[in-house]
Amino acid sequence: MSDIAEPIPGIPLNKTPHPFTGYALYLTAALLFALNGTVAKSILLTGIDPARLSQLRVTGAFLVLLLYVGLRNPTALRITKKEIPILLAYGILGVAGTQYLYFVALTYLPVGVALLIEFTAPVIIALWFRFAWKEPTKKTVWVALGMALTGLALVAQIWLGFAVNAVGVLAALAAAVSLSLFYILGDKQLRVENPRDPVSLTMWGFAAASLFWVVAQPWWAFPWDALSGNTEPLSAANVSFPIWIMALWMILFGTVITFSLVLASMRHLRASQASTVGLTEPLFATMIAWILLGEALTVTQVLGGALILLGVFVAERARLTT
Repeated sequence: MSDIAEPIPGIPLNKTPHPFTGYALYLTAALLFALNGTVAKSILLTGIDPARLSQLRVTGAFLVLLLYVGLRNPTALRITKKEIPILLAYGILGVAGTQYLYFVALTYLPVGVALLIEFTAPVIIALWFRFAWKEPTKKTVWVALGMALTGLALVAQIWLGFAVNAVGVLAALAAAVSLSLFYILGDKQLRVENPRDPVSLTMWGFAAASLFWVVAQPWWAFPWDALSGNTEPLSAANVSFPIWIMALWMILFGTVITFSLVLASMRHLRASQASTVGLTEPLFATMIAWILLGEALTVTQVLGGALILLGVFVAERARLTT
């Protein structure tokens, strides 16, 4: 699961939906996703490698989801040969790619900046639908693209020769592309004949990501001692936490529980409603990182962030109402 609270297709509304309940659940998920950015950054500041942290997150989430699916819907543990290629692409390019690149971006950028750049994924998705799948797209997509690019320029402050780290910006942009693939491939899988349910699809995506990391960096070489210390003191309260507790929080509250909240909320909200609520995530993330990590954005970056979010809003509206 990415750190962006995004509507999930293929989930029917309840016969008697309760929008207030849906909004409350989705806002809670967005808040937890946002808080997870600061949690992950606090772990990365201890020196752990982004690839290893990504491996820990996706594997931990996979094991929890495997237990859940095994108990609630054991038939979903079956997989066909036809599914394997798309699930591997979904898990490696979408899940593993997004997590790793986002963590790389966090090592170089403030949480708010990294998330704002990654948040351009819906604009990329809208363009993909237009050019790759030749689906009719409203002209407002171009307006959204212009807003997003202008916002990115303001956030990166390119007239100063990149006031923020260029490597971090590139990693965040790559994470946005990878996140786009996550949603595009997932959407495609949920719209085929006899589709998987969203929970088991996500479980298999995390399974593929976990398998990728096992091959890329075997578990027997995992630096377990990196989880034995404490994080740097948070600026707000000058307190630190054991790294392993923060890692456990990242897996449970930053991944599995947040995904469950999104699923529950989507039974009360339409995709257009949820996409609007999801825009609160970078706002929450920026405020939390400012309070706990002392990361403050300039006025120009705040304006750039507002343009990015407005562009995302326009792109999502164009895609969901086409």
